[in-house]
Amino acid sequence: MNLKSLAVALGMSKTTVSRALNGYPEVNFRTRERVLAAAKEVGYEANPMARSLAVGRSNVVGIIYPLLPTDLGDAMFLSVVGGMSEALELSKMNLIIAPVSPHNEQPSYEQMVRGRRVDGLVVGRTLVRDERIAYLSRAGFPFVAHGRTEIDTPYAWFDYDNEAGIALALARLLGLGHSRIALVGASLELNFARQRRNSFVRVMAGAGLRVDPRHLIADTLDRRTGYQAMQQLLACSPRPTAVIVDNHLSGVGAVRALLDAGIDIGKEMSVIVWGSVEDTLVGSNVTTIDQPEPRRAGAKMVEMLLALLAGTPPAQLQVLWQPVLLAGVTVGPCLV
Repeated sequence: MNLKSLAVALGMSKTTVSRALNGYPEVNFRTRERVLAAAKEVGYEANPMARSLAVGRSNVVGIIYPLLPTDLGDAMFLSVVGGMSEALELSKMNLIIAPVSPHNEQPSYEQMVRGRRVDGLVVGRTLVRDERIAYLSRAGFPFVAHGRTEIDTPYAWFDYDNEAGIALALARLLGLGHSRIALVGASLELNFARQRRNSFVRVMAGAGLRVDPRHLIADTLDRRTGYQAMQQLLACSPRPTAVIVDNHLSGVGAVRALLDAGIDIGKEMSVIVWGSVEDTLVGSNVTTIDQPEPRRAGAKMVEMLLALLAGTPPAQLQVLWQPVLLAGVTVGPCLV
């Protein structure tokens, strides 16, 4: 049975029946109940495309993402996306990921907004100064940022406490007597990398320690660059006694470089990696700054986006979760 037949059977207009089925407030309770009962009795289901046109919604949430080669093999990224998908399915919505080349990312956002192809967006890998977020804010388009950025306009964001995570790692290493500590990090255009670097420098200064500029390496966000960064640190004289890697993608390469160099990790050099490291190249017992429950984090971002679509102000949708330090075998007392 289609909408027209249902309306004829009820003796109502198609508009009234459609509005009742879609929950419009101007339809009174008794009429709505009567329409819903009749629809259930005859097994009527609304055409999803027609329903989307009627309510002005696509029931789709999007992610525009300049995918790196490592992303599709990244268990943490896939867990977050899986949590989003599951949460959207419960609301009878869908998630699309639109891979784009880096130079076409901003035009893709503008095209998506102009065409209203999705109801809202999740913006990943936020930059210190992020034109994507500035544009979406100006356009009044619903979005949740997975990370923060420097912008005056209130916006919805979900993030982990980057400063606190680095402070946890340093407290552990400093407590074990380490003073020559290095930081291997992602590009400083990325907000999380900038926050983690700033926290590292600040905590080290608070401990009365000067950071050797050679021990601060940026632009690592995969195994290859992580491997090369650790080789660079091993060539320093004196070399650091401990290293923090600010992302798990390059963390795998960094640990592999130590293994290949014959370094006794946890004794000759201590290592802490931000994010879960479970890889056949390095094993899984690495000391980590852990971002708990990535699947639940994905679901949380969907919950926030749905709240935004329902009218909650962006300033009330800002969530900061705390990382935790998970002990492994890659950290030990400073022996030199």
